[in-house]
Amino acid sequence: MAAFVYKAVDTAGRPQKGVVEATSAAGARRLLRERALLPVSVEASTAKPSATAIPLPWPRRRISARALATATRQLATLIGSEIAVEEALRLAGDQAETTRMRSLLLELRGSILDGRSLAAALALHPQAFPDYYRASIAAGEQSGRLGEVMTHLADFVENRQRAQQKVQLALLYPALLAVVSLSIIVLMMIFVVPDIVRVFETHGADLPFLTRLLIFASNFVRHFGWVLLALIVLGGIGAGRWLKSPANRLTLDRTLATRRPFAKVVRQFAAARFAGTLGQLVESSVPLVDALQAAAATTSNLYVRERAMAVAARVREGGSVAGAMQETGAFPAMLVAIVASGEASGRLGPAVSRAGTELDREMEALTSTIVALVEPAVLLFMGGIVLLLVLAILLPIINLNNLVAQ
Repeated sequence: MAAFVYKAVDTAGRPQKGVVEATSAAGARRLLRERALLPVSVEASTAKPSATAIPLPWPRRRISARALATATRQLATLIGSEIAVEEALRLAGDQAETTRMRSLLLELRGSILDGRSLAAALALHPQAFPDYYRASIAAGEQSGRLGEVMTHLADFVENRQRAQQKVQLALLYPALLAVVSLSIIVLMMIFVVPDIVRVFETHGADLPFLTRLLIFASNFVRHFGWVLLALIVLGGIGAGRWLKSPANRLTLDRTLATRRPFAKVVRQFAAARFAGTLGQLVESSVPLVDALQAAAATTSNLYVRERAMAVAARVREGGSVAGAMQETGAFPAMLVAIVASGEASGRLGPAVSRAGTELDREMEALTSTIVALVEPAVLLFMGGIVLLLVLAILLPIINLNNLVAQ
């Protein structure tokens, strides 16, 4: 069965739209008529539309972190209660807050009814479900512990969404302050500074260097500001396209993970994700190699991810986890030591989980410190610019007063 996006009219003539699950478009229309709805358009919500298809309101299947966290928790609860996966997807789809999420969950259910595994169904929607998400589900299915893995995955997604929301809210005020301040400065450059310059030129004053610099900046913004803005936009677009190449992204990530001042933070952040996921999966009785591959997928840095995948390959060949991690040189010494002690004691899962918790705590403290420093840094920077503007305007005025006094 598949999901179909429909537009219809009820008996009172009011427009209705939503998602219905059926085996075909004809079946979807029949279901709508049984609900006393007159179909206007019924289109499959999968990717490739026909030549006459009406475009869907969303071109890509991206979903918000909050929606993903909510859906994951619902599925974890339902699957953990021994409800079949396809039924869990149907129930979660019925409770979805948006048409987009409902359509996506029903598409997943249709793929499973067609004979695919849940991981294979998720792989059809890479824009909605990240690599680590699909890898964790695949590991849970292969181990037969999907319910437990889904519970741990729900905790991970919710914690990640909560941390992102915390950082975004903390950075909201500095971002607004920076935008408003820059807007005011640009407006002054365009409308205020030229009038002041005319006053100075009328009196034939000898302008200080700071004032001449302000005049130059004002003229540049007035005549070439749109060029600068266009270059910034084009540069952003070009950088985005450049980073879409896996080779270019790997080059950037390698630089960040191996060069100061970012290397320590990047590796610490990747190690925290890797250790937390690995510990949870091992405690859920997921095979070690599968757990290592799924944990590697949680690292957003491609260079560290490659090193983590190399650890999984080395363990598959019979090596120890700690030895393989030490060979890569991409993980903190503290994590390697804890993994070694966990392997020696036969309690790798709890040991790695504790290490992941400690690394998460350190990263949270570091993130809080950085975010706390952003606001005063923005205030100081903008205050410095305003101070320079004021000095550039006041210095010639003081000089004019001195000339008049003489």
